[in-house]
Amino acid sequence: MTFMPWTSELELGFEEIDRQHQELVRLTNALHEELCCPIPRREAIGAVLEGLVDYTHNHFIVEEVLFQRHGYPETPAHQAEHNGFTAKAMDLLMRFEDGEEVSIEAMEFLKEWLVHHICKVDRAYLPFLRSALAREATA
Repeated sequence: MTFMPWTSELELGFEEIDRQHQELVRLTNALHEELCCPIPRREAIGAVLEGLVDYTHNHFIVEEVLFQRHGYPETPAHQAEHNGFTAKAMDLLMRFEDGEEVSIEAMEFLKEWLVHHICKVDRAYLPFLRSALAREATA
Protein backbone atom coordinates (compact mmCIF):
# COMPACT_ATOMS: atom_id res chain seq x y z
CA MET A 1 0.00 0.00 0.00
CA THR A 2 1.26 3.46 -0.91
CA PHE A 3 2.27 5.60 2.06
CA MET A 4 0.89 8.80 0.54
CA PRO A 5 -1.38 8.16 -2.43
CA TRP A 6 -2.02 10.95 -4.92
CA THR A 7 -5.73 11.74 -4.78
CA SER A 8 -8.04 14.25 -6.43
CA GLU A 9 -8.11 16.13 -3.09
CA LEU A 10 -4.51 17.12 -3.76
CA GLU A 11 -5.21 18.50 -7.24
CA LEU A 12 -5.43 22.27 -7.51
CA GLY A 13 -6.19 22.52 -11.22
CA PHE A 14 -2.95 24.25 -12.24
CA GLU A 15 -1.00 21.77 -14.35
CA GLU A 16 2.52 22.90 -13.41
CA ILE A 17 1.73 23.15 -9.69
CA ASP A 18 -0.08 19.79 -9.66
CA ARG A 19 2.81 18.13 -11.49
CA GLN A 20 5.25 19.52 -8.94
CA HIS A 21 3.07 18.40 -6.05
CA GLN A 22 2.90 14.92 -7.60
CA GLU A 23 6.70 14.82 -7.66
CA LEU A 24 6.86 15.82 -3.98
CA VAL A 25 4.42 13.01 -3.17
CA ARG A 26 6.48 10.59 -5.29
CA LEU A 27 9.67 11.55 -3.44
CA THR A 28 7.94 11.18 -0.07
CA ASN A 29 6.75 7.71 -1.09
CA ALA A 30 10.22 6.76 -2.36
CA LEU A 31 11.71 7.75 0.99
CA HIS A 32 9.09 5.76 2.87
CA GLU A 33 9.64 2.69 0.66
CA GLU A 34 13.38 2.78 1.32
CA LEU A 35 12.87 3.19 5.06
CA CYS A 36 10.57 0.16 5.09
CA CYS A 37 13.16 -2.11 3.43
CA PRO A 38 14.60 -4.81 5.68
CA ILE A 39 17.98 -3.12 5.27
CA PRO A 40 17.48 0.52 4.22
CA ARG A 41 20.35 1.87 2.13
CA ARG A 42 21.75 5.09 3.60
CA GLU A 43 22.94 6.32 0.21
CA ALA A 44 19.45 5.89 -1.25
CA ILE A 45 17.85 7.66 1.73
CA GLY A 46 20.35 10.52 1.45
CA ALA A 47 19.73 10.88 -2.28
CA VAL A 48 15.95 11.03 -1.80
CA LEU A 49 16.25 13.50 1.07
CA GLU A 50 18.50 15.75 -1.02
CA GLY A 51 16.09 15.48 -3.94
CA LEU A 52 13.16 16.32 -1.69
CA VAL A 53 14.89 19.39 -0.27
CA ASP A 54 16.01 20.61 -3.72
CA TYR A 55 12.69 19.96 -5.43
CA THR A 56 10.70 21.55 -2.62
CA HIS A 57 12.87 24.66 -2.75
CA ASN A 58 12.42 24.96 -6.53
CA HIS A 59 8.67 24.36 -6.26
CA PHE A 60 8.33 27.11 -3.65
CA ILE A 61 10.17 29.52 -5.95
CA VAL A 62 7.65 28.79 -8.75
CA GLU A 63 4.73 29.56 -6.44
CA GLU A 64 6.33 32.68 -5.00
CA VAL A 65 7.12 34.08 -8.46
CA LEU A 66 3.44 33.63 -9.37
CA PHE A 67 2.46 35.44 -6.19
CA GLN A 68 4.81 38.33 -6.85
CA ARG A 69 3.79 38.63 -10.49
CA HIS A 70 0.11 38.87 -9.57
CA GLY A 71 0.41 40.75 -6.26
CA TYR A 72 -1.00 38.01 -4.02
CA PRO A 73 -1.71 39.80 -0.71
CA GLU A 74 -0.98 36.73 1.44
CA THR A 75 2.51 36.25 0.02
CA PRO A 76 4.39 36.93 3.30
CA ALA A 77 2.33 34.37 5.26
CA HIS A 78 2.66 31.80 2.48
CA GLN A 79 6.41 32.39 2.26
CA ALA A 80 6.64 31.90 6.03
CA GLU A 81 5.00 28.48 5.59
CA HIS A 82 7.50 27.65 2.86
CA ASN A 83 10.44 28.84 4.95
CA GLY A 84 9.30 26.80 7.95
CA PHE A 85 9.05 23.63 5.91
CA THR A 86 12.37 24.25 4.15
CA ALA A 87 14.08 24.70 7.53
CA LYS A 88 12.60 21.46 8.89
CA ALA A 89 13.48 19.52 5.74
CA MET A 90 17.05 20.87 5.81
CA ASP A 91 17.32 19.98 9.50
CA LEU A 92 16.17 16.44 8.71
CA LEU A 93 18.78 16.17 5.94
CA MET A 94 21.57 17.61 8.09
CA ARG A 95 20.78 15.31 11.02
CA PHE A 96 20.74 12.36 8.62
CA GLU A 97 24.12 13.41 7.22
CA ASP A 98 25.40 13.60 10.80
CA GLY A 99 24.47 9.94 11.30
CA GLU A 100 20.90 10.01 12.62
CA GLU A 101 18.32 7.67 11.20
CA VAL A 102 15.18 9.00 9.52
CA SER A 103 12.20 7.90 11.58
CA ILE A 104 8.68 6.99 10.60
CA GLU A 105 7.67 10.03 12.69
CA ALA A 106 9.61 12.21 10.25
CA MET A 107 7.74 10.53 7.39
CA GLU A 108 4.42 11.24 9.08
CA PHE A 109 5.48 14.88 9.46
CA LEU A 110 6.28 15.11 5.73
CA LYS A 111 2.98 13.55 4.77
CA GLU A 112 0.88 15.64 7.15
CA TRP A 113 2.66 18.85 6.16
CA LEU A 114 2.24 18.22 2.43
CA VAL A 115 -1.44 17.33 2.74
CA HIS A 116 -2.14 20.33 4.97
CA HIS A 117 -0.12 22.71 2.82
CA ILE A 118 -1.65 21.60 -0.48
CA CYS A 119 -5.24 21.15 0.72
CA LYS A 120 -5.46 24.23 2.96
CA VAL A 121 -2.68 26.75 2.40
CA ASP A 122 -2.24 26.34 -1.37
CA ARG A 123 -5.97 25.94 -1.96
CA ALA A 124 -6.45 29.34 -0.30
CA TYR A 125 -4.63 31.13 -3.15
CA LEU A 126 -6.71 29.50 -5.90
CA PRO A 127 -9.53 32.09 -6.11
CA PHE A 128 -7.06 34.98 -6.21
CA LEU A 129 -4.79 33.33 -8.77
CA ARG A 130 -7.66 32.23 -11.03
CA SER A 131 -9.06 35.77 -10.99
CA ALA A 132 -5.64 37.30 -11.69
CA LEU A 133 -5.00 34.91 -14.58
CA ALA A 134 -8.46 35.55 -16.03
CA ARG A 135 -7.83 39.33 -15.91
CA GLU A 136 -4.44 38.78 -17.54
CA ALA A 137 -6.01 36.68 -20.32
CA THR A 138 -8.57 39.38 -21.16
CA ALA A 139 -6.12 42.29 -20.98
